[in-house]
Amino acid sequence: MSASAEGPGRPMAEHGVSMAGRGVLLRRLGVADAGPYRAFRLEALRATPSAFTSSHAEEAARPPAVTERRLAEAESGPGALIGAFDGAGTLVGTAGLKVPSRTRERHKGTLYGMAVARGAGGRGIGRVLVREVLRTAARDGLLRQVLLTVSEGNEPALRLYTACGFEVWGREPRAVLVDGRAVAKLHMVRLLDGERAEPAGC
Repeated sequence: MSASAEGPGRPMAEHGVSMAGRGVLLRRLGVADAGPYRAFRLEALRATPSAFTSSHAEEAARPPAVTERRLAEAESGPGALIGAFDGAGTLVGTAGLKVPSRTRERHKGTLYGMAVARGAGGRGIGRVLVREVLRTAARDGLLRQVLLTVSEGNEPALRLYTACGFEVWGREPRAVLVDGRAVAKLHMVRLLDGERAEPAGC
């Protein structure tokens, strides 16, 4: 399935899921989702500043057109930006898969923009989003690994990624400065060739 197979308003029918008695729908985001996505991302940057490389102030200063371009790129593929919506249609989680265009790097994707709204935590939404990113990567046909970075000390995220088959391959000290405080980043990789898209623990 290509990244443009479903429009921004159409659900990923095979991946609608129900958790903890509450319906959560996954679907690919597109330009039509620019408003809700921008608001969600700004709140995530404000609530957990050490988890991201971008700052809330920098992102807020960018014009909405920047968000629209980001979503247009995700919508056209080969990567994707996936949103999780609650029963009221509110965006409560996101995770993306970015795929480089250069031939020698086309075999590796990057999981990015992983975030779950604070009010929606504890329902397994992050796990379902990571699974969908891995499924998307496996369906691509050319990807052989998925990379990501996670802030050191973010133990819930590290446990989730480890359960989904990611392994730490490096550590970058002082990767970002958050209000003058140095935060290290762990670099992780999930190999896809010859393996199931989803480990048993994911």
